[in-house]
Amino acid sequence: MSKQLKKSLVLQGSILAAAGLISKIIGFIYRVPMANIMGNTGNGLYSVSFGIYNIALTLSSYSMPLAVSRLMSARLAKKEYRNAHRLFVAALVFASISGLAAALILFFGADMLAVLYQKEGLQRPLRILAPTTFTVAILGTFRGYYQGHRNMVPTAVSQVIEQIINAIVSVMAAGQFAALCTQDSQKASYGAMGGTLGTFAGALSALILFLILFLIDRRDRQEELKCDAGLTSEENKLLYKAIFFTVLPVILSQSIYQLGYTLDDLIFSHMMTLKGWDELKTTDIQGIFNTQYNQMINLPTAVATAMAAASMPSIVGSYTRKERKTVRNKIDIVLKTNMIIAFPSAVGLAVLADPIMGVLFPRLNEYHNVAVGLLTTGSAAVVFYALSTLSTSILQSCDRMRIPVIHAGISLGVHVLLLAALLYGTELGEYALVIGNVTFPMLVCILNCRYISRMLDYRFDWKNTFLKPAAAAVIMGGITVLIYSGFYRLCQSMLLSMLGAIVAAMAVYLLMLYLLQAFTKEELKAVPVVKRWIK
Repeated sequence: MSKQLKKSLVLQGSILAAAGLISKIIGFIYRVPMANIMGNTGNGLYSVSFGIYNIALTLSSYSMPLAVSRLMSARLAKKEYRNAHRLFVAALVFASISGLAAALILFFGADMLAVLYQKEGLQRPLRILAPTTFTVAILGTFRGYYQGHRNMVPTAVSQVIEQIINAIVSVMAAGQFAALCTQDSQKASYGAMGGTLGTFAGALSALILFLILFLIDRRDRQEELKCDAGLTSEENKLLYKAIFFTVLPVILSQSIYQLGYTLDDLIFSHMMTLKGWDELKTTDIQGIFNTQYNQMINLPTAVATAMAAASMPSIVGSYTRKERKTVRNKIDIVLKTNMIIAFPSAVGLAVLADPIMGVLFPRLNEYHNVAVGLLTTGSAAVVFYALSTLSTSILQSCDRMRIPVIHAGISLGVHVLLLAALLYGTELGEYALVIGNVTFPMLVCILNCRYISRMLDYRFDWKNTFLKPAAAAVIMGGITVLIYSGFYRLCQSMLLSMLGAIVAAMAVYLLMLYLLQAFTKEELKAVPVVKRWIK
């Protein structure tokens, strides 16, 4: 592989990772006003419907970009342009059928799912999400087509545009739909329906963008077909078989993670009903957990996901060349860099949970103390999700695709049994959800890290990777509490006090990293932006 091609692949991967991170940030930003508009009950209905939608999406079309990209790139590499085009057409048919089937199940099964999850009004957001499933299936195929041509820019641009449209429509529609509803008991359901409308609008706008781009590129496709070097045309039967067996491992892998979210909703609803909770309270608590708590946990975790995507090509290249020492060095750097971000994020969320919830969700103050308690006790999940994401990426980079799936499956089984036992046998209530949310990625981390250690003869640098960042974060947390209290006494403003405490916390944390010598000069040189400032 030429140096120019390597640089191109790294650049394309970085563009996609950056777009994914930007989309996550936009998603976090718009969910805050939307959550305040919909209220706790609306947030509960919205989050439960999204959990069901994600299962339908995973089973029908989530893996289409990856599958089409892989299969097409293999044929394009051999200049079999006609076979690549035939595969794209077959993928469109496959996605249309699977997406339509999932959409019909969601639309006509919405009432049954509302009864199953014990959520009155759940059918309304589910019926809006039904056509979204079909739209995303087609959209994913087009994304895979351009990724197969090693062009990540259309996917990256479409992701950002999709999320911007999603944000605008979701916030506006949530407010308008709730305002138009005359029955107070149904306002939450209509607000959730408005929120899901943004998802459909965003996906549709991204699909329209791809259709326009596909029409513009038709001359290039015609020229490409003229240069075809394929000796035989693949049968449609073989093409569909190739698509199916490519999407299957991804479906199995992602289904485990998505099942975890929706099973939590299902188990919590039924167990709390047995405990004597009414439906409204259960829905409200689910809204707090899935919106206020999970949104705060997911934001720093998105950084880990972006770093994992960006580091994967480099680790793959070194592993393919059998450069085991280089692989171990790269794992050291990416793990340490990620933990340097994860530990202060977890501690910061814990010590500033009260002002964070007060500033971001001022209209959701009925269960303010519950939201603060969940974030304080469950912020450790940031570290474990970051580490599980990275360790999974490392295993996949080393051609161990099935191992993370097996580990996730084991962790999910333990998680479900533990959650059910805690909800049924204790009075922990919503805190059982937090315990499950922390233990699931923690078990994935343990299993993944053990396998990585054996596979690569790799020894984790516990002192520098984990202990020093953790110690610096704990000291930072203690000082942050004092600084926040001091600011609040002076200005009596929760927002200004929180911002001041965050700035001070960053300075304290960086100082502690320097004093503890968490990074060596050689490691700093390996970070592209930092190495310019070493002198």
